[in-house]
Amino acid sequence: MESYRFLLDLALILLTTKIFGLITRRLQLPQVVGALLAGLVFGPGVLGILQPSDFLSSLSEIGVIVIMFSAGMTTDIRELKNAGKSGFLVALIGVLVPLGMGTALGFLFAPGESGPGELLQHVFIGTILTATSVSITVEALKELGKLNTKVGNTILAAALIDDVLGLIVLTVVTSLAGENVNILIVLLKILLFFVFVAVVAFVGIKGFTWYENRYKKNLHRFPLLAFVLCLGMAYIAERVFGVADIIGAFAAGVIIANTPRGAYIDSKFQPLSYLLLTPVFFASIGLKVSLPSMTWQIGVFALLLVVTAILSKLVGCGLGAKVCGFDWRESLQVGLGMACRGEVALIVANKGAAIGLMPEEYFGPVIITVVVCSVFTPIALKLAFKKDDQEALPEEEQHRSSLVNNYEIASGLTTMTDEEARELFFEEAQKLVAEKAAEDAKTQQTAGPKEK
Repeated sequence: MESYRFLLDLALILLTTKIFGLITRRLQLPQVVGALLAGLVFGPGVLGILQPSDFLSSLSEIGVIVIMFSAGMTTDIRELKNAGKSGFLVALIGVLVPLGMGTALGFLFAPGESGPGELLQHVFIGTILTATSVSITVEALKELGKLNTKVGNTILAAALIDDVLGLIVLTVVTSLAGENVNILIVLLKILLFFVFVAVVAFVGIKGFTWYENRYKKNLHRFPLLAFVLCLGMAYIAERVFGVADIIGAFAAGVIIANTPRGAYIDSKFQPLSYLLLTPVFFASIGLKVSLPSMTWQIGVFALLLVVTAILSKLVGCGLGAKVCGFDWRESLQVGLGMACRGEVALIVANKGAAIGLMPEEYFGPVIITVVVCSVFTPIALKLAFKKDDQEALPEEEQHRSSLVNNYEIASGLTTMTDEEARELFFEEAQKLVAEKAAEDAKTQQTAGPKEK
């Protein structure tokens, strides 16, 4: 007789993750933390009501692909170009320092016996610490009225580049995983993968633009075609180039973000991710954690991982800010703003466990790190900005990152009606059209005298 237990498991996951998410939201923590705790409490680690299964594993894999696809759709290449020297240096040093400190921590807690892949396992601990979750920082800065200050703009600009650099590190590390790996062949495959992405981007953007001009009324086809592109690139990245499937999905999202209907497509994926895939993915990570089996060594590792996570960003990003001319107080504020970790760290950890770069007992320390950093960051920022007289930048100098816009839009979608959402995206489209018309008029004015 066929078992329908998976339906009950799925219903329980969706209900508990929502309840726990609302509780953590009241505590000013990300709802992702609530989903993790739901999986932890109802999983084998505590109550044992929910158990890992092939169904949940497959669904969570689709979930992480969609999450990274959505992340790619909020990454604007033009914003990356406009991030400036300070944003780039803060992000670069803020990735290299956590990578190095995390690797050093890995040497202290080497998983398993010594072997050819041991160094890569150590490096992977550092890889987990590279990415920043800026959503909590944005909320804290908005509450303090410091979002459009010099420090706030630098944090946002660095956050745009931070995740991209972290994913590049993940690409290299995961590609080197496995036995009898030829480094030259791996690097060649990675290079070919980026060439493949560039070709698909050129053809895809041209194709979507042509399709948009030809079939303007059939908007429902665009999300379907985008999802096909996402799944196809995820498969090709993993099977053909040996690159993690989530990198292929992220690249597909970046391509879609640069098409005429990028914002519309992103809005259609929000309900799919919010209602089903995201809760299942993060709850499945909680299911893998078994608190009773955590030894004192794992407890010490968790403590050191939290300290390393905070200190590495504080040193790395703070140093980057200091190099760019910030004073010590502002450098401290930048470092604290970049210290928060979130869903990307969990996604990277999950991928590492799947390919054997991280033992599953390390999920507990990673989750503890995410929770502690989520609590620590807003408190530390409030203390760092106490009695701070830093004024907002003049309006013409403010670099309002698309990350903030997309974050606010995504937050608003949960309470908006369909009509309000359509009006919002229509207004965004009108702004883009007006900006393009202004650029064309300016180009014609400058070209006119030359022709005469």
